[in-house]
Amino acid sequence: MLIVQKYGGTSVGSIDRMMNVARRCLASQREGNDVAVVVSAMSGETNRLLKLVAEIHDDPNDREVDVIVSTGEQISVGLVALAIRKLGGKARSFLGHQVKIQTDSAFARARIVSIDAEPVKACFAAGEIAVIAGFQGVDERGNITTLGRGGSDTTGVAIAAALGADVCEIYTDVDGVYTTDPNIVPSARKIERISYEEMLELASLGAKVLQIRSVELGMKFGVPIHVRSSFSDATGTWVVPEEREMEKVVVSGVTVARDEAKITVEDLPDSPGIAARLFAPLSDGGVVVDMIIQNSSTDGSTDMTFTVPSGDRKRACEILKREVADLVGKDGERIIFDDEICKVSVVGVGMRSHAGVAKRMFTLLAAEGINIQLISTSEIKISCVVAKKYSELALRALHDGFALDRPPSERASL
Repeated sequence: MLIVQKYGGTSVGSIDRMMNVARRCLASQREGNDVAVVVSAMSGETNRLLKLVAEIHDDPNDREVDVIVSTGEQISVGLVALAIRKLGGKARSFLGHQVKIQTDSAFARARIVSIDAEPVKACFAAGEIAVIAGFQGVDERGNITTLGRGGSDTTGVAIAAALGADVCEIYTDVDGVYTTDPNIVPSARKIERISYEEMLELASLGAKVLQIRSVELGMKFGVPIHVRSSFSDATGTWVVPEEREMEKVVVSGVTVARDEAKITVEDLPDSPGIAARLFAPLSDGGVVVDMIIQNSSTDGSTDMTFTVPSGDRKRACEILKREVADLVGKDGERIIFDDEICKVSVVGVGMRSHAGVAKRMFTLLAAEGINIQLISTSEIKISCVVAKKYSELALRALHDGFALDRPPSERASL
């Protein structure tokens, strides 16, 4: 078999933990497998580097910032390769430009364009374990780029796809994907198998176990993803194509995303093309807009409310002031924002064939006195924006209300 293993920051957070990673890699190789390992920076290292940057520069989407933060993974790959050698194995480290992981030029959030898997295959032919830096790549002009927080997951799945690997094992500090955050809801249950589509929604809605683009790649190229703990040999959660049994469970998970901000632009002309004019510059500026609500018009004007990642709120407002001042006012006086919101969501492929999920969700939130500000739906998810102070209360109420603390077989009929 050909196995790609990805280890997160906590898994390589110390020399002892790196030695543990090396032992795992060698154990897999000695079972007759070719092994490529993708590693993140040591836990806390990326934050340390970003803190240094913040003392000088306030734009995280900058070429030089990528140069700086990518060094964390460079340290990790060298140390893990040495750890494998110390235990009697053979290993070779690779940085993003050596693999070669080519990306676009969107610094701090680059997307992978292609991967040259030949250097890794040559490594296997020499009996070596390939140790590859996660999170980083290189654009067509040779600039170092990074893939966004959690980008090592994406590197791991992309490498697995490029190599045609049998599985991509994502090792982390938790032993799988849970019905919700077990740190907030102790009764949360580990999910044994989850569809790519459900995992995609959970990742996009605040679940931090996998980066969303890693799930997209897994689904696109059919890479089985096994999320498991680097501190245990227990089976974790398999992320796989949708299976018939999954449709029997109405709701599979509940998430909360606290890194959201709400922006309202008041008194817009209620005429064709206004939404396009408002959102085009945000798209061109790389700001991802999520939920959008337009109030009904009564006097020829309307309000437009939407959400963006909280880290992009300031930039979004500045773009609107600069690009569409005639719509938002010269000084942005028609722009109102709220940083104290969160988004709670329920997800499940079973929602396609079961009615009443929205009714139950709204009833559960109402019973706790939680006001819903915005609502967004898809075939397999319902999301509500509420005040951030209610984030944990909402999560617990929904988790209990949909009986996610019970085994899937007991939830199927709910």
